[in-house]
Amino acid sequence: MLRLFIVVMLAAMALVPSAIAQTSKDWVTGFPREQITVKSWPEGRKVAICFIFYVEVWGKDHGPNFRPDMTDRKPDVVDESFRQYAIEWGVPRVGRLFKEQDVPLSIALNAQFPEQHPDIWKQFRALVPKAAIVAHGLNNSTEMLPLDKGLDAQKAYVRQTLDRIEKSTGVRSTGWSSPSVFPNVETFPATAAAGIKYTLDGMDSDVLSRLDTPAGKLVMVPYPAVTVDMGSYLSRLKDPIDLERFWIDYIGELAREAETDPQRPATVVAIGIHPFVVGTPAGAASLRRVLETIKKHKLVWITDVESVVKAAGEKL
Repeated sequence: MLRLFIVVMLAAMALVPSAIAQTSKDWVTGFPREQITVKSWPEGRKVAICFIFYVEVWGKDHGPNFRPDMTDRKPDVVDESFRQYAIEWGVPRVGRLFKEQDVPLSIALNAQFPEQHPDIWKQFRALVPKAAIVAHGLNNSTEMLPLDKGLDAQKAYVRQTLDRIEKSTGVRSTGWSSPSVFPNVETFPATAAAGIKYTLDGMDSDVLSRLDTPAGKLVMVPYPAVTVDMGSYLSRLKDPIDLERFWIDYIGELAREAETDPQRPATVVAIGIHPFVVGTPAGAASLRRVLETIKKHKLVWITDVESVVKAAGEKL
């Protein structure tokens, strides 16, 4: 009888994952990190997709280069035009696309963008008025996180970012994405101390997790490096039509896995998109086909990052 009791108890423990089994140390920070297990998203969906649109400023002579061989030219007309086109034409075009498709969008916003381009910001925001705003630092080149100045300096930087975004937009962001994807260990407690509840600086998972920093807990929303359009476009020389196929396959495979094994935890992917890539006419056409395709997946939920965090039972 005792042996039978032990067997039953061991079987029960195997069926119910414990908090200890789900908790590990984060490989970047060393802080405790616990998987947030979600059985399904609203309406029984199993794959949450969040498109994160990066609305950024770089400063003259700074930013991504379409033709690195021309950076020594003064003026560098090609690369400056590449960046300016993204701001003046790409940002509004993406706003129109998401309004037309009637799907949620999240905005990763440099605090200086609404200050330097108020008319473009107003035009864009009017197209996607409900889009969640994720704080993305001051700018993406000359005023990034002060990683070499200690925790207090990072706290001040994060607070300044949040204050300036709130002043320009009326929104106090509770989400964070480090400018140029460049945080360090201190960034996580610095953001938590400033009231940030979730971060896109976790790039190594298909599911939500919770990072226990010395200043409070942070929900880590998966932001896989391979799904971001900029790296594929500039570094790997992939065209928007290549990304179209890649995104459809990536999302479709997650949906197939969920359909094959309904007991798998619900997954989430935050896909980073930029006006340099999807803000061109060809880029917008590819993204439109992606949205039209994944809308047909019965297990896919196109949403925004805040809705994902709330659906997981976390407070913002």
